[in-house]
Amino acid sequence: MADYQDYGFHNDKPTHNLTYQLDALLGLLDKTKNTCILDLGCGNGYLVNYLIERGYNAYGTDASEKGIAIAQKTNPDRFFVQDLSSDKLPAQLQKIPFDTIISTEVIEHLYNPEAFIGFCREQLVQGGEMIITTPYHGYLKNLMLSILNKWDSHMNPLWLGGHIKLWSKKTLTIALSNAGFTTVVFKGCGRVPYFWMSMIIKAKLS
Repeated sequence: MADYQDYGFHNDKPTHNLTYQLDALLGLLDKTKNTCILDLGCGNGYLVNYLIERGYNAYGTDASEKGIAIAQKTNPDRFFVQDLSSDKLPAQLQKIPFDTIISTEVIEHLYNPEAFIGFCREQLVQGGEMIITTPYHGYLKNLMLSILNKWDSHMNPLWLGGHIKLWSKKTLTIALSNAGFTTVVFKGCGRVPYFWMSMIIKAKLS
């Protein structure tokens, strides 16, 4: 974790993406089916604490020690520091039968996203579900970014720890399929259709 750049969490408020993703994420969950949830890259723990408050059984991990410290103020036994490039969960979570993994706005930051998806698969029980969000990219949005000359600000190479992967529905679906997942839901979030800020894919482990 020597090269990890801490996001710099300062409070327990929802991160920007959750201000427009939260309702869509909740619409993909069912307490009778999603009985044990793990949020990988949970940040300051807002989503996990929100779910716990509403009766879900949820846990979270993140590489940010600041973020986890904030999260633990509400539910101290539900959050753990974890380097997502490692191949192991924190010891306290290793024997928990997770049937759902959520990961919001994480995969675009990873050098080896397919290894991350494989790691998620290994933590899920058979038939488990993965819900993943990432900035959306498609023909119309990419064209508009080019026309308006916005790529430098959109993919700012000076942002240490910033986005290093651009995902479309097609590419993320392929990555999930290669790991044994079947996509069951696709949703765009934020802005008008096909110019979405983010996309959500829910996939089931075959």
